[in-house]
Amino acid sequence: MSETTPFLRPLTDEARKAMQRDKRDITHVPYRVGRELRVALINGEYRSIERRESGSPPSNELYLLDLGEKLNVSREHLQIEQEADGRYVLIDRGSACGTIVDDQPVGGHDHGGRWPLQNGSTIRIGVSSSPYLFEFVIPAHA
Repeated sequence: MSETTPFLRPLTDEARKAMQRDKRDITHVPYRVGRELRVALINGEYRSIERRESGSPPSNELYLLDLGEKLNVSREHLQIEQEADGRYVLIDRGSACGTIVDDQPVGGHDHGGRWPLQNGSTIRIGVSSSPYLFEFVIPAHA
């Protein structure tokens, strides 16, 4: 991708593992993030208890695995959009646990919300203890 393409950078090991790389370019908007499946610890091992139906069209560009006992990531959790003036905004898509952007709660309790994104904004997907922490990066020439 171009050096001017905004991207997400993982700030935790769990976020890096979910992305399977050190950055994820935001190649188009809306850029959607949500849960692929949910697992639970059953008899000492993690097992899938919920999964997107095979063959169904993807509803997200980035899928996260929710390993917590408390659900952090909704199937359709958030999206990043670009406004007409070129600025970026995070939209919580009515998630259960919400999103935390720069320490400010956005959405949650199945209510959506919006928050402006700046270069360097931190995005925590889910509750404050969620392991999914990312940085939103807008390269200097974007």
